[in-house]
Amino acid sequence: MTCKQAQALVSIALGLGIVCIDQAIKVAVKTSMYLHQSIRVTDWFHILFTENDGMAFGMEVLPKWFLTSFRIAAVLLLVWYICRSVRRGIGWGYLVCLVLITAGAAGNIFDCLFYGMIFNNPPAPAVAELVHWGTGYGQLMLGRVVDMFYFPLVEWDWPSDLPVIGGEHFIFFSPIFNFADASISCGVIALLLFYNQKVFR
Repeated sequence: MTCKQAQALVSIALGLGIVCIDQAIKVAVKTSMYLHQSIRVTDWFHILFTENDGMAFGMEVLPKWFLTSFRIAAVLLLVWYICRSVRRGIGWGYLVCLVLITAGAAGNIFDCLFYGMIFNNPPAPAVAELVHWGTGYGQLMLGRVVDMFYFPLVEWDWPSDLPVIGGEHFIFFSPIFNFADASISCGVIALLLFYNQKVFR
C-alpha cells in the first residue's frame, strides 16, 4: 500500500468515525433526556441537553437555510481539497487537521438536514422519539443541532461597584457544544498553531 492510499483510507476511517461518534452521542442524549435537562458529572462538567439553530457553540447569526447550505458547500470544498492534497502529497498532521474540521462540519450538517424530519419534539419531561420520515418537528435542512457538553470551569459575581458589569454573574467557560464542534475546534487550533504558513500563504 502506498502512502497516498494509506492516507486516503485513514481519512475515510477517521472522518466516518468522528461522524458516527458524534451522531451516537447526539441520538443518545436526544432520546434519553428532555430539552434543558442537566446531568451533573462534576462541579465543572455537566451534560446539558440544548438545541440551536445557529453555528458552533450555539451562536445564532444568519438564517438557518443559509447556514445549512453554507455548511454543505464548505464540506464539499474541503473534501475536494483533501482529495487534491492527498494526490499531490500532504503531511499526516495537516491531513488529520483537515479531516477533523471536515468531519465535524459534516456531523452538524446531519442534524440540520435530517433531525427535523425524523424526531418529534415533545414538551418536557417527555423525551424525543424517532418518527416516520417527514412527520418530525421540522422540514428538511431546518433541523436543530444538538449540543450537550457544558464546562462551567469558574464562576463568580462581579463586585457591585464595578461599572456596567457590577453584580453580574460570570461563568467561564459558558458555551455548550457537541463532539462535532470539538472536532472542528481542535482541527482549527492545530492548523493555526502548527500549520499557519499553509493556512495563510
